[in-house]
Amino acid sequence: MSNHLRLSGLSAAAQADALREIIRSSDLLSDVLVRARALNLPDCWLVSGAIYNTVWNHLTGRSPLTGINDIDLFYFDATDLSYEAEDRTMKNAEAVFADLPLPAQLRNQARVHLWYPERFGGSYPPLRSSCEAVDRFATVAHSVAARLGGAGDIELYAPFGLDDVFSFRLAPNRTLDNRVTHTKKGERARSVWPEIVFEPW
Repeated sequence: MSNHLRLSGLSAAAQADALREIIRSSDLLSDVLVRARALNLPDCWLVSGAIYNTVWNHLTGRSPLTGINDIDLFYFDATDLSYEAEDRTMKNAEAVFADLPLPAQLRNQARVHLWYPERFGGSYPPLRSSCEAVDRFATVAHSVAARLGGAGDIELYAPFGLDDVFSFRLAPNRTLDNRVTHTKKGERARSVWPEIVFEPW
């Protein structure tokens, strides 16, 4: 019998330690964090699926890359909001991450409000940091980020805690009207990890 919920309900500190250990045990994520820090970009974080999907694979005994489509990285640079500046940074990152088994996608969160309305409809208030973007993710469990600190320690950002991740629970984050995104991501996740409990919007 699977014991995939063995970290559910632990203290916040214990869950943070467990997540750091799972990240360290992942050759892919450890490598990504080192390379991301080497980019020397402001407010740069590994975010989203590469983290929580790795947790779910680890706890259910699935192969490490199961269900992970790409590596998402955020940075925040408001000094130049042009597409050209972001494109240069993205191309540099593509070269740095070129030999990874999954594509890496880097986005400047200072620019999101400029393209969001046309791409998704509706307004999107300007962000003040990469972490504020994580605050707005459609699903609570998805709101997690990691980066390497100056001493090589793993810094985490999880504004709603980590219990939803370790409980395989997808609950909505109603900070923005992200009903469609929450539903679509929930359906896809349950097709890969049937252990997940999905809470509708």
